Amino acid sequence: MIQRYEVGPRMSELSVHNGVAYLAGQVAEDASQDVVGQTRQVLAAIDALLAQAGTDKTRILRAQIFLANIADFAGMNKGARTPRVVAGHTPPRATVQAALAKPEWKVEIVVTAAV
Repeated sequence: MIQRYEVGPRMSELSVHNGVAYLAGQVAEDASQDVVGQTRQVLAAIDALLAQAGTDKTRILRAQIFLANIADFAGMNKGARTPRVVAGHTPPRATVQAALAKPEWKVEIVVTAAV
């Protein structure tokens, strides 16, 4: 069985199947913030979606990070620092530069997690 959460006309924010949670790419709601602020917003949204699935950031299997400008890599990492990252539970991740859907977005993160 597939469970879908926050279902919209074109996409769901979260699907769960066979004990794995698949999140849609998360972006900042307030895109006026710098990459540090946007990253913090994105991670808060990820935490909230994982909670809906009955899991949390310690069970993330993989994170894919898309930056509009790779020069923001250090700022994105600053936004992702403790208390966001739990020691011993850092997930595998990839970070790439990509053209995001809206020019004001600086970071988008896609997460897969065990439930």
